[in-house]
Amino acid sequence: MKINLSGHHVDVTDVVRQHVQEKFSKIESHFPTLIALDIIIAKEHGDFQVEIRTNYEGSSISASGNDPVMYPAITSAAKKLDAALKHRKGQLKADLHSKPVVTTPEIAHEKVQEMNLV
Repeated sequence: MKINLSGHHVDVTDVVRQHVQEKFSKIESHFPTLIALDIIIAKEHGDFQVEIRTNYEGSSISASGNDPVMYPAITSAAKKLDAALKHRKGQLKADLHSKPVVTTPEIAHEKVQEMNLV
């Protein structure tokens, strides 16, 4: 999985990159079809805002986290993204197990009416 990490009014150091890689390694193992994450870390009005965007199985998923300290903001956004990805995966599995539409009961009903069951 490719992680595109950028900062807005924040210097993205190697330590920050390593922390982000550690936080998203679990997500990478749970969702192997995930190709890339776009992560933006911004500091505005004294708070760190972390925005994450990705595409998973045909839909765009985003999550964000806010905190006065950068590392808890990253953790919060990672948890929200994990929850959103699990929700999307559940929707996809539910679609696979939907019941098929059957048109044969009408035909069977007609056959029973034609039969002489007396």
